[in-house]
Amino acid sequence: MAILCVDAGTTMVKAVMFDEEGRELQVARQATQVWRRSPGFSEQDMYSVWDAVVYTVRSVVHGAREPVRMLAFTGQGDGCWLVGPDGRPTGPAILWNDGRAADIIDRWEAGGVLDDAFRINGNYGFAGTSGAIMKWLWANDRQRLDASHKALYCDGWLFLRLTGEYAAEESDAASPFFDIRGRKYSPEILDLLDMPWAERLLPDVRGDGDRAGELQPLAAAELRLPAGLPVVMAPFDIPATAIGIGAVTPGHACTILGTTLSTGTPIAAVDTSGTPAGMTLPSGVPGGYLRSLAAMSGVEAIGWGMKLIGLDNPNWISDLAQTVDPGAGGIFFHPYLSPAGERAPFRDTRARGSMSGLTFEHTRSHIARAMLEGLSYVVRECLEFSGTRATELRITGGGANSDFWCRLLADITGVPTLRSVDSEIGAKGAFVTALVASGDEPTIQAAVERHVSTRDVFEPDEKRSALYDELYGDFLAIRDGIRNDWGRLAASRARHRPVDPVAGEDTGPVVLG
Repeated sequence: MAILCVDAGTTMVKAVMFDEEGRELQVARQATQVWRRSPGFSEQDMYSVWDAVVYTVRSVVHGAREPVRMLAFTGQGDGCWLVGPDGRPTGPAILWNDGRAADIIDRWEAGGVLDDAFRINGNYGFAGTSGAIMKWLWANDRQRLDASHKALYCDGWLFLRLTGEYAAEESDAASPFFDIRGRKYSPEILDLLDMPWAERLLPDVRGDGDRAGELQPLAAAELRLPAGLPVVMAPFDIPATAIGIGAVTPGHACTILGTTLSTGTPIAAVDTSGTPAGMTLPSGVPGGYLRSLAAMSGVEAIGWGMKLIGLDNPNWISDLAQTVDPGAGGIFFHPYLSPAGERAPFRDTRARGSMSGLTFEHTRSHIARAMLEGLSYVVRECLEFSGTRATELRITGGGANSDFWCRLLADITGVPTLRSVDSEIGAKGAFVTALVASGDEPTIQAAVERHVSTRDVFEPDEKRSALYDELYGDFLAIRDGIRNDWGRLAASRARHRPVDPVAGEDTGPVVLG
């Protein structure tokens, strides 16, 4: 018997067939498009995501030698996936990296609303949360809200298509309306955000002990699977990836080198004191949490850099970067390229990227190294901000295919970096979750110990780590020097924004190898 798992990421949907021991038997992938039809917008056609799920599932089922006994899935988090009473979308999904609600977030921050909400739910709001997006729609597209029955997330949309049930997995529901300790919606937060009208849009929360349904006949026919098959909704992709790579106990941090650059540390208890930042999520480990600091720009910055310096193959970034010395000849790259600004480990909707220190002496190789170093400094900053002492950093995502970047992360963070034997870690997290939900394994920790393995370890080099300690200090100091200019840049953009912006789309995922 086999277990089929799906990971519906932002730019790629994957389906993986696992055997009973957790070995990957077959993998299928299908790219999806992200549309940017106006400045700051980031959207997806919801049916196109479902179509990608259907295509990848059919692809692995077609070649399967063993029958499927269970389907589990995970997907991208945050954003707002609105559906009507008939379960049909009332418009495109508005994604986690959408920036249209930046002004709303700025007002909430200035009024202390975000700080107050953080003390209740451990999540510091940003423009791509469902609350900010719904608040923007309330002011700009009330008709769509009125036509909507539930505000789902990607996981919830897939669960609805698969089972016919409206639900939010508790890791999705955690931001922005959750009481994180009580693991239920907070009327106090609805009042803080002045959004009592949003309560009717919030779906029932499903979590530990209540994350399974049955495959409905229509979806079964599309997927070519038997109706009534058990369906398990895993946590969304950030905590699912932490499970899939084995970061389920304190000290075992993980970083996703994907569309988002997300660094997570498992914690045993919620702490909402201190400086608000990042996310506190139910981890999928019963009673456990994941402290997640997810920067807005990840390997998408690599794709941008490839076009900037004329590369066609993502592998060449690493090839070029390792031909020059640490420090990239004095160039510093601050990778805040998202139109929505930055959300972790600091939040600033005005944040913008920069390349400092350029001279005629610099080459494409220096720029390539500066980009990888800049992204790695962000990982280190997130690790340090989390307040936990990491003994190892488990990494995954497209960027983890680069041996050079793995070594660089070890040197810059000063802790060993590990890679998994699996190619699709989010799907593996869904697999582990399904084993526990079905009773096949007693705990997440036991399932991880049995089914998750690492294939290599990159130890930090003492001399390079000492050098990067100094360079990391320079990276922060230079950023502090230019932060005051972000407001001026934002004002300039507002004055000179095109009247009729041209619709655009993402070029797709970047996978280093």
